Amino acid sequence: MKVIQELYEKKLVTYPRTDARVLSSAVAKEISKNLSGLQRFAPMAAFAKEILEGGWAKGIAKTRYVNDKQITDHYAIIPTGQGLGAYSSLSETAQKIYQLICRRFLSIFYPPAVYQKIALEIVVGGEHFFASYRILLEEGYYKVAGVPKEAAKTAAARTKKTANAKKDETEESSEMAEASPALVQALSRLKKGQVLPLQQFVIKEGETSPPKRYNSGSMILAMENAGQLIEDEELRAQIKGSGIGTSATRADILKKLVNIRYLELNKKTQVVTPTLLGELVFEVVQVSMKQLLNPELTASWEKGLTYVAEGSITPTEYMQKLERFVAGRTVQAGSQNHSYALKPFFDKAAKYHKEPVFEEK
Repeated sequence: MKVIQELYEKKLVTYPRTDARVLSSAVAKEISKNLSGLQRFAPMAAFAKEILEGGWAKGIAKTRYVNDKQITDHYAIIPTGQGLGAYSSLSETAQKIYQLICRRFLSIFYPPAVYQKIALEIVVGGEHFFASYRILLEEGYYKVAGVPKEAAKTAAARTKKTANAKKDETEESSEMAEASPALVQALSRLKKGQVLPLQQFVIKEGETSPPKRYNSGSMILAMENAGQLIEDEELRAQIKGSGIGTSATRADILKKLVNIRYLELNKKTQVVTPTLLGELVFEVVQVSMKQLLNPELTASWEKGLTYVAEGSITPTEYMQKLERFVAGRTVQAGSQNHSYALKPFFDKAAKYHKEPVFEEK
C-alpha cells in the first residue's frame, strides 16, 4: 500500500484507497487525457497511441468498466498520464507496479482474446473419457497485459474418465499439456460417432499436494473475498465487494495480528503462519464464541448498516444491538470453564511450536 501511496503522491496514479473496480461516467468523458499522457511514457506509448488512433476509447462509457452505482467514494486506480518525470526516481518495485497499473488500464480498450477450442468425448467399454484442447488465435488485450502462462502454451488438454459426463464437461482443467497446431487441426477433422483404433491405455499415478500456505498477498485477497464462503444468498450479496476490512485497512489488520503475536510473517517469503498463542486463541473462540469465526456475522452487521442507511432502523438501535452482542458473548466466554475440553487441542497445537505462549518477565 505504501508503494501505491507513493505513486499517488507523485501524481502518477489516482487515489489508491478504494475498493472500486470501475470508473465513473465523469472520468470516462475525460479518459482521452489519461491516454494522451501515457503516449509520453515509452513502455506504454505504442499501446496508448494505437487506442487513440483507433478511437477505441470513445465507447468506454457504455461498457462494464463504467458504472456510477458501483462506486462508493472513489473509482478504480488508473494512471493519470501525469507526473512521469518522477518515474525514474521510483524504486524498481514501484516502477513495476506502475507499469502493471498502466497495462491493466490500457487492456480495457483492447478487444477480447479469441481461442479455438476442441472438446472430445470418447467412449471405451462403456466408460467415458473427455479431452479438451484450445489454441490462441487472436491475442486481443493480451497484447498489452501479456499472455498468461497457460495461454502461452500452444494448446491445453485434459483426459479424464468419469461417471458424471455433464458435470465434468463444465469443469476447467488444472493440468496443462502442449499440443501442436497440426494436432489441433487433425482433431478438428474428427466426426461424431467415428470409430478410432485404440493403441494403449496409460495410467498415471500421483499424489495430491496440500494447499499452499497463505502469504501476505493471498491472505489479503482471501479477506476481500470472504463472502464467497457464505451459503446464505442474501448475506453473501450483502458482503460482496467488501469482505473483511477495506482496501485501506486489510494490510493493517494483518500487521496488527503479527504485532500482537497471533500470527508470524516470514519477512523473506511473506508466508503467514499462526503462532501457538494464535492457535490457542482460535480454539478458545471456537468453543465459546464460534459465531466470530463465521463471515456470516460480518455480513449480518453489514446488513444492519444498510438498514441504517435506508432509515429502517436508527444508528442508536444498531449500536445497542451490536454492544449487547459483544458484551453478552464476552461475559459468556468468561463465565464458562472450557479448560478440560480445550486441553487436548492445546496439547496438540503445542507439539508444532517451540516458542512460549507468553514471555517470562
